[in-house]
Amino acid sequence: MTENYLTLLEESLRQKQQVMAEIQEYNLRQEELFKSGNADLDKFDEYVEEKGSLVDRLAALDVGFEQLYAKVAEELQDNRQRYAGQIKVLQQLIGEVTDTSVLIQAQEARNKALIEEYFRKAREGVCMGRRSTQAARNYYKTMSKSAGPVSIYLDSKK
Repeated sequence: MTENYLTLLEESLRQKQQVMAEIQEYNLRQEELFKSGNADLDKFDEYVEEKGSLVDRLAALDVGFEQLYAKVAEELQDNRQRYAGQIKVLQQLIGEVTDTSVLIQAQEARNKALIEEYFRKAREGVCMGRRSTQAARNYYKTMSKSAGPVSIYLDSKK
């Protein structure tokens, strides 16, 4: 019975690796979007939604793993030698999952910086547009107040 639980734990970790690989792929897509300079915000939203569902799957896998482990933890402690091979495989998978998690966090941090830079530039563009509009409006007001074009060739002797 315990061997079945250990097999399920191993399968859970492998599924978690697969989901994390998908998250990494979406992170790469997001990075490409914002590095190009012409970010498609609809595509970005789509990627965020997909990643959200993947994160939900990860959370469900974590809960399932913890519940399964709780059922066999005592048996594993009492018979460590008997299950040494499977325990070693699980430890290796857990290490790989942890390493992948660190890589995903680094990707997320880089993407956050790219996104912040993109929106900073977009805000600057909007502010520059507002300043240009304001300058044009002020010029128009100033020019409309004057009586008309003043000729520099007017004869001042008259």
